[in-house]
Amino acid sequence: MTAYTYTTSPPRKPSKPSKPGKPKHTKAWLIPAAAIPALTTALVPGGPGWQGALVLAVFTAAVGAWVLTSLDDTWIALAAVAVLAVAGVLAPSDLFATLGADLVWLLIAAFVLAAGLTGSGLVDRFVAMVPARARSVRGLAHLSTVALVVSSLVVPSTSGRAALAVPVFTALAGALPRMAKALSVLFPTVVLLSAVSTLIGAGAHLVADQLLREATGDGIGFLRWLLLGLPLAVVSCHLAAEVVLWLFTTRDDRRERFDLRTRFPPRGPWTRTERFAAVTTGVVLVLWCTEPWHGLPPALVGLVGALAMCVPPHRVTTGTALRTVPGSLLLFTAATAALGGALVASGAAAWLADVALGPARNAPAWVVLVVVIVVSTAAHLAVQSRSARSSVLVPVVIPLAAATGLAPAAAVFASTAAAGFCHTLTSSAKPVALFSGIDGVPTYSSRDLLRLSRVLAPLHVVVVAVFALLVWPCLGLSLVP
Repeated sequence: MTAYTYTTSPPRKPSKPSKPGKPKHTKAWLIPAAAIPALTTALVPGGPGWQGALVLAVFTAAVGAWVLTSLDDTWIALAAVAVLAVAGVLAPSDLFATLGADLVWLLIAAFVLAAGLTGSGLVDRFVAMVPARARSVRGLAHLSTVALVVSSLVVPSTSGRAALAVPVFTALAGALPRMAKALSVLFPTVVLLSAVSTLIGAGAHLVADQLLREATGDGIGFLRWLLLGLPLAVVSCHLAAEVVLWLFTTRDDRRERFDLRTRFPPRGPWTRTERFAAVTTGVVLVLWCTEPWHGLPPALVGLVGALAMCVPPHRVTTGTALRTVPGSLLLFTAATAALGGALVASGAAAWLADVALGPARNAPAWVVLVVVIVVSTAAHLAVQSRSARSSVLVPVVIPLAAATGLAPAAAVFASTAAAGFCHTLTSSAKPVALFSGIDGVPTYSSRDLLRLSRVLAPLHVVVVAVFALLVWPCLGLSLVP
């Protein structure tokens, strides 16, 4: 059996990723064309009323701007909630309160903790350790999958985790050039699918949990999300790894044996800084998971952990750590949560669900749930931002679930998990765009993404549906209230 020929050149420096493309303003005229009819629903007998109609019009315009223009997503979200505040539909105090909501502080704390882990060198140690243990292409794919799933528990950004994985990918592509395309597809695929493992895995999860809490008085929480999401992440990511191997490698490739220990040598004993970073993060994770026993809010626990991460012997300062927090993401998350909350509070979401999905009232709850999963999976083709998709889907899913006898929490969690699929286009997600343009390393084309999506999207729908109907009820997430 032949072996791969390793290259000795240093890992290539990745190029700065291009921003995922968005359509220009050529179809922007469709925005008022859709928003004006939404405003006229105030005149419909049994309609949502003028406040609900205004929220629907602003909501429609925001979605249209996200899809049809190149305007910044955060600017669009802030403009939408500002219009609602000026019109008196959304109280200014409620709008500004979202900036101080638990979900915002939880995101800040999670990013600071991630900065501490990275600064300590623990992340580099972890990602270098995994490929050194691989002895075959299949082993490398699944070990990388394990590493990326674990990283989702502590790094609260799919883009951040993808960026951390780029140097490892370039080193592997240099050592295994025949596997470059398969690995370039595998890394962003697993990064995106593994985000569902935890509440902080994506801003969309925090938006969904906040909207569910506002509508029903009870959210999902960190521990419950981990219990439900981690098994789904493990299964879906390893199935995705097998799909990537099947589509982008040959049987001979998968039979090859190799040894990458010279490429990724051992790092030696853990340093004092690494030990402190690991202990700090571990304590925070344990306190998050045990909230029902001690009663401390996750945001407060995260804040204390973030403060602890910024003192010696940790290697990050408060200023350095806070610079890693994306302010635009915080504003976008707060604004989309406020927009979704306005849809629910005004009654617009309930009216829209009744009109658009009224026939589903007579369908069994499991049929409604499958429809929600299919629509949520396909939503990335229309709305590129994950948080924006949650602000679009969740306010409609909640009243639909209540009207059809489906537990809102089950419907929201299934919708949010399904909406995590965004692999069809380069512009569908930042990690996909990041790995599509790395200098000197052959990656994938748009045709490769379509090839992957044709297989992975139906599989994703089936896996989420199986978990929602069979697995999650056994873990306490019942389909009925």
